[in-house]
Amino acid sequence: MSSGAGQTATLVGVAVVLRDEYCLVGVRSAGQVLAGRAEFPGGKCELGESFAECAARETLEETGLEVVPRRCLRRVDHTYDHGTVRIEFWQCDVSNRAVDRAPTPPFNWVPIEMLASLPFPEANREIIRELVSQGGGNRA
Repeated sequence: MSSGAGQTATLVGVAVVLRDEYCLVGVRSAGQVLAGRAEFPGGKCELGESFAECAARETLEETGLEVVPRRCLRRVDHTYDHGTVRIEFWQCDVSNRAVDRAPTPPFNWVPIEMLASLPFPEANREIIRELVSQGGGNRA
């Protein structure tokens, strides 16, 4: 974990959506910061929004899937060249209303065991390690 002295962190809510032995993963598009990197659904928190609310809202916007945040898995402060982020990774389940829906590309279901082979941003390193070592058995 690293943090930048004197910088205000951008607050980011991230959804770790698990289903069976799979996890919802996408790829950052060209023109975005960290383009081409793998990502979980998520984004910047809006004013007054909790990390969990942000993770659920961003997942719906990015994937078309409604999710229910269950618990915070990890909080990470990390400094990239473009700025400092404070990320909360939230374990989320697909809601009963969306359980049979497919996610909107570029998001899809990836076997948890493959997460470590994907080019995730540096701030995701520890959560990836935990998910792979536990095989998704990190659920409450």
